[in-house]
Amino acid sequence: MHVVIRYHEIALKGRNRPFFVERLVQNLRRAFSDAEGVDARSADSRVTLELPDTMAWEAARERLAGVFGVANFSPVVVLPRDLDVVKQRAIESLSGRAGTFRVSAKRSDKTFPMISAEIEREVGGAVKQATGLTVDLDEPEHTVLLEVLRDRILCSTDKHPGAGGFPVGTSGRVAALLSGGIDSPVAAWRLMKRGCRAILVHFHAFPLQDHTTIDKARRLAQVLARFQYRSRLVLVPFGPVQQTIVAACPAPLRVVLYRRFMVRIGEAVAARHRARALCTGESLAQVASQTLDNMACIDEAAVGPILRPLVGMDKEEITREARRIGTFEISTLPDQDCCQLFVPRRPATAARIDEVKAAETALDVASLVKQALDGIEEQVFEFPPAAAGTA
Repeated sequence: MHVVIRYHEIALKGRNRPFFVERLVQNLRRAFSDAEGVDARSADSRVTLELPDTMAWEAARERLAGVFGVANFSPVVVLPRDLDVVKQRAIESLSGRAGTFRVSAKRSDKTFPMISAEIEREVGGAVKQATGLTVDLDEPEHTVLLEVLRDRILCSTDKHPGAGGFPVGTSGRVAALLSGGIDSPVAAWRLMKRGCRAILVHFHAFPLQDHTTIDKARRLAQVLARFQYRSRLVLVPFGPVQQTIVAACPAPLRVVLYRRFMVRIGEAVAARHRARALCTGESLAQVASQTLDNMACIDEAAVGPILRPLVGMDKEEITREARRIGTFEISTLPDQDCCQLFVPRRPATAARIDEVKAAETALDVASLVKQALDGIEEQVFEFPPAAAGTA
């Protein structure tokens, strides 16, 4: 089975394009690493992928649709540079179909004696005469795609949309704060789409709460591994930090103080794994901690950037994306999330940095951060599924 992979944004990278294309080739190989005889290589402003004939096209299509950097892809038949052979194949492809069609040719090899328009007319005329189909150049029901390369012609009648974006691994690393909810997995996914590799950091309150939120984080990490092929999940015990804040600080400020400690701990984890920024699933004004005033207070605790890819999205938009990437069903399972622990009845929605800092004077900030870091556990999840282990 042969597939042609086309990219879009990568083509705009100029002299840096070979780096992005090579990463895309590597990721395609990784996405099919559990199959024998897989070969991906760059050729003529596209990537060609060879898969074993034993692999079902439906399974291959599902995997390809999740590879970032792919604009679209087509299963193809490799033909010699003989237009009579190409005509016969096009006729066979559309035989028995009804409706309209067009032939779309791209002549990547300019030494071929016919230009693209001439190829389209020649092949299109043969198809029309043999099948009786009507030509429609604007909105055809069927399209024969022909790509003329140096040593062959690729023929396809289907084009499938890809995930777009940039290949994972081309934009550095981020530490993504992963709750058990709907938003944060989508935020991590959106940064993967921009080429980032995400280290997933989950805060839990076990044994003050049950194990359900940890179990959900593991399942979410496995789903997200499908898009970055290897997900590292960092489990941070956060209950002792929360207990200390509850005992020493004003109740309305608890949520903001929790988030400031998550930022500090998250940045320490990021530094361990050479990540350059934090990622959160915050959406402006969605809950009490996500007002502009509170976000400003939370950001003040950070040294590096905090990326919020969902900040301008509403819940309905985020939910649609969660369903599409396969995290929604897991995220909506009941759990005991640490953010629900010791939440005040009336949390501050417009905290001031001076009052937040004053509250933190009652805390040994460095000691609490160290205590949390000393208790972390890590686990690795891979796609295609492999033996995941602690690390």
